[in-house]
Amino acid sequence: MRRICRVGAAAAGVLAVAVLGTGCGGSTGDGASGAPVVVSETPDAEVTDLGDWFPTDDPLATDDPLATDDTTEDYETVDPAVSGPEAEIDQMATEKNWETFSGSSAGSWVTQVCSDLESSPEEHGQSPAQWLDDGIRMEEDGKDILLFGIPKACPKWTSAVKAAASGKYERWFGDGTFVVTSKKLDGERTIPPGTYRAEGRMENCYWERTSESGDIIDNNFATSARKITVTISSSDGQFTSEGCATWKPMK
Repeated sequence: MRRICRVGAAAAGVLAVAVLGTGCGGSTGDGASGAPVVVSETPDAEVTDLGDWFPTDDPLATDDPLATDDTTEDYETVDPAVSGPEAEIDQMATEKNWETFSGSSAGSWVTQVCSDLESSPEEHGQSPAQWLDDGIRMEEDGKDILLFGIPKACPKWTSAVKAAASGKYERWFGDGTFVVTSKKLDGERTIPPGTYRAEGRMENCYWERTSESGDIIDNNFATSARKITVTISSSDGQFTSEGCATWKPMK
């Protein structure tokens, strides 16, 4: 009779069996007969966790639910203000012992001047160079700071700051009364003799030329105008403008 040998398999399908000889241990011929030799056998146990059979080297295998695979390196961020024009201006100011009148750093002061140049000169009826030279901006260390800083912080105004430093620039005039002279007078607003033109939308614009004694030489009141031209003589005493556009010298 032929015997059939059955060996149970584990639920995970893993079984190590070593059998010596051929077959399961019987022989169809005469002679020796034997039983299978089992080296190792996994018991028929129910396996519910495959991890028991397939271990992992995953570093995230942890009981911590907040664990993340965050391998991002920490990179140092660079503040533009620390390495930009302001920092360069501040460094030069430190080396040269420059001081501002505003109490702020040289770099931040130049940045503010650059911002003001976009609108302040026109609002005050002045050319950019004239506005820079007005007040104390170009006095003492302010001149050196602006000559060094403006080309770095706002290069478009480089020619204006150079003109202001040289004292040779075009002068514009807004509302007010001006003494007619080519010289600068302390405490006085002055206007050089010449021909000036105001352009733009003007309503209720009044201007007058007067003698040194205040007598009216010429004047006009325009309720609506786009362009007005006036020639101021060297013999005039004052020039007054109210409600008009900025007066710019004719070239």
